[in-house]
Amino acid sequence: MRLNPIRPLLLCLLGWLTLAPALARTADCQIQTARLTLDDGIALEYSQAGQGPPVLLLHGLFASKEQWQRFQCQLAADGRTAIAPDLPGYGQSSGFPLADYRLRTQAKRLHQFIARLGLTRFDLAGNSLGGALVAVYARSYPRQVRTLAFIGGPFGLLSWGQEVEAAIEAGVNPFIPITLAELDLELSLLFVMPPDLPEEDKRAQVAEYVANNRHYQQVWNIVNLDDRILARNLGGRWPTWIFWGQSDRIFPAENGVRRLRQFYPHAELHTPAKVGHLPHLEQPELTADLYLAFLSAHSPPLP
Repeated sequence: MRLNPIRPLLLCLLGWLTLAPALARTADCQIQTARLTLDDGIALEYSQAGQGPPVLLLHGLFASKEQWQRFQCQLAADGRTAIAPDLPGYGQSSGFPLADYRLRTQAKRLHQFIARLGLTRFDLAGNSLGGALVAVYARSYPRQVRTLAFIGGPFGLLSWGQEVEAAIEAGVNPFIPITLAELDLELSLLFVMPPDLPEEDKRAQVAEYVANNRHYQQVWNIVNLDDRILARNLGGRWPTWIFWGQSDRIFPAENGVRRLRQFYPHAELHTPAKVGHLPHLEQPELTADLYLAFLSAHSPPLP
């Protein structure tokens, strides 16, 4: 049985993203959108900006490629090709069987996508669930990956933050909000300074979660079968970059950074203050500048 793709909260952040000051720095950025069909006829949609060495950007749970727009433009301005797919079953990609939300299956689907793009070597970065997928993919296809980057606390390493657990214990899943108050809670957990979204957009997003609640709950359950996947020694010797905000309330950095460095002991580490779970959205210039410095040291752009 194939399911409808996830239509995530971050799609209703697009107006906020477009108006962000960071885009003024890269006003000439052109982001193109396309679709690729995989072996079984199911399509993945992706966006691409720039020319040069490729960098793949993987979004998190209930998210989409749009969250990388500002980041893509900054990478493109540095002479790189920034590619952000809607992962299988998310955003505008086709519906997939429920079992395809398991991370190892996601990695296989992503491998098909990368093969269709004709990429043989690339830098790989991910946020949250995408961070876990970065590790799984690199371990499965090690010769393709030049560098790894964990942008925000990765899924699959440690338990949810205390506030997330408290909400779930009270009967509220803050990632599947069915009231405006629950949506506000989600935003407050994701951001240090939550965006001020129009109420009309917030109501539309809540209505989406209500209308397709069973599907979201099923995906949540399937994904959480992999809630310790990073703790299964997925480390390796790739040049690795970790950017984990001290104010991440989804996966707190205090314990998480120490555990992640057990698997990537030589990683370049940044733990900025007043940065939450989505640094590429909340602090895009700081995040991109530091990441580009890392890439320049380990994966320099073409002259």
